[in-house]
Amino acid sequence: MSKKILVTLYRNEVAPRFDLASEVLLVTLDAEGREAKRQELVLAHSSADDLCDLILDREVSVVITGGMEEEHYHYLRWKRLEVIDGIAGLAEDALARYLSGSLESGAMLFPVGAPGAKLPAAGGGGHA
Repeated sequence: MSKKILVTLYRNEVAPRFDLASEVLLVTLDAEGREAKRQELVLAHSSADDLCDLILDREVSVVITGGMEEEHYHYLRWKRLEVIDGIAGLAEDALARYLSGSLESGAMLFPVGAPGAKLPAAGGGGHA
């Protein structure tokens, strides 16, 4: 059975906010866990509700994003999706870490001292 992973994008990074994402990376894995298909989708406008609808329509099972509102986090979890939020870093790094089993909510993937690197907020995950 295939698995779909959605990463919210801002340029080549994980989008810092779920509700402001205007692009997403959708990766489909085959039954062996290898990448079978990759799509970058440009959204008509930034909307957390529309993004949730897209996630459910495309039968996504994993969402990787930056910060997100508690309401959307709990909605996607209620729909039985794995949500990994509070991620800061390059989208490809986040995807690679997820595939290796080492991505956790709140992960800072920028090298220390790199432009854009910030100290993580207290509490780890990104949902408010």
